[in-house]
Amino acid sequence: MAALIKQLAWFVAVGCAAAVTHWLVAVTSVQWLHIPPLAANAIGWLIAFVVSFTGHYRLTFRRLAAHWVTAARRFFLISACGFLINEAAYAWLLHVTRLRYDVLLALILLGLAVLTFLGSRLWAFRHTSGR
Repeated sequence: MAALIKQLAWFVAVGCAAAVTHWLVAVTSVQWLHIPPLAANAIGWLIAFVVSFTGHYRLTFRRLAAHWVTAARRFFLISACGFLINEAAYAWLLHVTRLRYDVLLALILLGLAVLTFLGSRLWAFRHTSGR
């Protein structure tokens, strides 16, 4: 149980760092570069992916021992699926609510964290004998 709590703590720390990176890159891209919010969201996700994978591979899931290439492919698939959900929800919410784009993005990023943890722990970083 202590190992799971430690793993969850690392997941939250790395996830927060990646989410802040994603959010800052997206908001900065909108405000300074005048990129539309949906495109800025994609840029933020790509940069945050590097932060997220590196942190989770080295800190959160290091005991699961998947080879980094295998883990990177799997985690990219999980992250890309999460991003597709993120982008679809974001596009829809931008049109149907009056909430600011930055607030919506923060809420969506928080909502996907649980799914990312489960997919990462149960599959992406898990060592399998067949690789």
